[in-house]
Amino acid sequence: MTRIAKSATITIALLTLAAASAVFAADANTPVKIDTAKIIDLTYTFDASTIYWPDEKGFVHRLDKNGDTPEHYFYAAGDYAAPEHGGTHTDAPHHFNRNGITLDKVPLADCIGPAAVIDFSARAAKDRDAMLSVEDIKAYEAAYGPIPDGAIVVARSGWGKFYPDKKRYMGTDKPGDVAGLRFPGYSAAAVDFLLKNRKVVAIAIDTASMDPGNSKDFPVHRLWLGANKPGFENVANADKLPAKGATIFCIPMKIGDGTGGPTRIFAVLP
Repeated sequence: MTRIAKSATITIALLTLAAASAVFAADANTPVKIDTAKIIDLTYTFDASTIYWPDEKGFVHRLDKNGDTPEHYFYAAGDYAAPEHGGTHTDAPHHFNRNGITLDKVPLADCIGPAAVIDFSARAAKDRDAMLSVEDIKAYEAAYGPIPDGAIVVARSGWGKFYPDKKRYMGTDKPGDVAGLRFPGYSAAAVDFLLKNRKVVAIAIDTASMDPGNSKDFPVHRLWLGANKPGFENVANADKLPAKGATIFCIPMKIGDGTGGPTRIFAVLP
């Protein structure tokens, strides 16, 4: 995407935020009040229940200080440790692309855009290996119009209803059991179609991976990240998003040389 197109994406996003304001600033000294009812949090809390790949360690948070000081005021501070890929997070291109950009280099213009929410939950409810297909994309566009340039496509499988139950969400709750993973994802054909025919800046999904859980060679990751585009996984509350009209913001932790990282994702309704 050209520099102009990326600038346009950010401009559209900022205009959407302005449209969500209940009161507009009369001048630079008047604060803007945002209609919080139009903001949807699409991020799972990071804590001991956060879901990671079966061969990864979990999220650890420890309060080193949490009480009164000798000077008689309260003070709390802690530290945390976590794998890059787990919970609501970003896959940076370098995750599956030797020459791909790392997380700190992912442009914010590729993390903000109109949300095109393609629902395949009815099929996923009957088949936990279901994949979003080219036919799903075409059916969506027949109903809602073409996916706009600069969009972030969100594949809605309905899997969020299982989070954080590892057995139901991942297909296995056994540590190290990568072979037992079973959950919906994108099809390689659908991602190839988007890359060749639509100007989409990112894709997202409400499961643990862009590829279905039973994938062994991760073609979706290799295709999408190979095109130097970010992906977002474990999106929460996808069921609250309209098919079109919302603007989605996927703001990752800016980890130097990161292959991915925790991400605060939210959407603003029209």
